[in-house]
Amino acid sequence: MIEEMLLEGGIVVSYETIRRWGLKFGAAFARRLRRRRAAPGDVRRLDEARILIRGQVHWLWRAVDQDGYVLDEILQRRRNTKAARRVLTRLLKKQGARPKRMITDKLKSYGAARRQLMPCVEHRSHKGLNNRAENSLPPLRKRGRVMQKFRSPGGCQRFVAIFSSVRNPFVPPASTATALSRHIHRIRAFAQWNNATALPA
Repeated sequence: MIEEMLLEGGIVVSYETIRRWGLKFGAAFARRLRRRRAAPGDVRRLDEARILIRGQVHWLWRAVDQDGYVLDEILQRRRNTKAARRVLTRLLKKQGARPKRMITDKLKSYGAARRQLMPCVEHRSHKGLNNRAENSLPPLRKRGRVMQKFRSPGGCQRFVAIFSSVRNPFVPPASTATALSRHIHRIRAFAQWNNATALPA
């Protein structure tokens, strides 16, 4: 995404340059963008993706709202109830409120964790209902390939935290159905990016 922004100004950079910039400036930019983020919706869509790091399988647990904005991501070695409970606990702590509804795939660990932490929340478990969470994953996988895959779990966790915070403002909500509304949304996203990076709007 940053390469595309620079390319508009005639500047060509390599993935290694972007990686170094990300390590130096990414965390600060991500914090500023998160502070400016609007309140999330009341629906949580959770999903887990298999990621291979140096031959070992890890699971990237992800939570998005109904507009596809990534709320949290955590890399874990396990895909069980304990891991699901950790995700929900982090969400409750960060968001400060229980959602109205939780939508997941068929993994039973979600239901077990929900019953322990927020039994009053409605839970829908169906593969076809979770497209918003799944559709937000391909850009992350694409970026991972450009970076020649992740070299360590810690590096992966740091990257996804920054990547999603930077990408979120540019994701058009479900209500932006027309080309004009998407164009306006993109203009506002660039203004938000400029403010977060201390560039003149």
